[in-house]
Amino acid sequence: MSVLITGGGSGLGEGAAAHFVGRGARVTISGRRADRVHAVAERLGPRCRAVPGDVCIDPDRVNMMAAAVEHGGGRLDTLINNAGNMVRGPLETLDEDALQAVFHTNVIGPMMLSGLARPHLAASAGCIIFVGSVHTQRAFPGASPYAATKGAVEALTGVLAAELGPSGIRVGCVRPGAVDTEINIRAGLATASENTQRLAGLADAHVLGRIGTAVEIAEAFEYLARAEWTTGNVLTVDGGLGLGVTNA
Repeated sequence: MSVLITGGGSGLGEGAAAHFVGRGARVTISGRRADRVHAVAERLGPRCRAVPGDVCIDPDRVNMMAAAVEHGGGRLDTLINNAGNMVRGPLETLDEDALQAVFHTNVIGPMMLSGLARPHLAASAGCIIFVGSVHTQRAFPGASPYAATKGAVEALTGVLAAELGPSGIRVGCVRPGAVDTEINIRAGLATASENTQRLAGLADAHVLGRIGTAVEIAEAFEYLARAEWTTGNVLTVDGGLGLGVTNA
């Protein structure tokens, strides 16, 4: 199996890379932070190839796709559109440029990369995977930009499944709950310690009493990658956070 994972330098992307390499796949990871993606690839060994690049930049997308196909021995089986960014703030304070940037990273870039992947995935009867969010199920005030982008990719999942199905390409989406990643730290919204405290505070909001792990999300990615009669669905893996259970 040949897999391309964007945002592979940390968090869910790094976890997915380790998981698929452990299953014998040839994995290509991309990300804007060259030092991080190279460090992950070095740790995971020769089955993992690092290709620094920004999903928002067309030549970078072309380069990461070509590298993934080459590393995969001339094929691509799965594209995991994992790269993402976060913008938060009250509605009246939001910056238009920042909104456009987060939509570019979370929605437009993945759409364009998926278009590049189409001929390769048609040849392999492969799969495109997006990453949604529990933000589409529960309302977190101040997170409207991020929630809007995740609502977009969840909607895209069904539309592209219908569009690409006749070519033999499956499309799926994983909707995680709270998992320890660096997205809020990279966005300048929290320090590492503040992020840890926030996630710890969210544990009890999950029906199963804890936040998730990157491994558990990677298992969901693998299911969608291998499930040959599954397409167009959003797979919720959130420990029950989206149920909105309250004891109030």
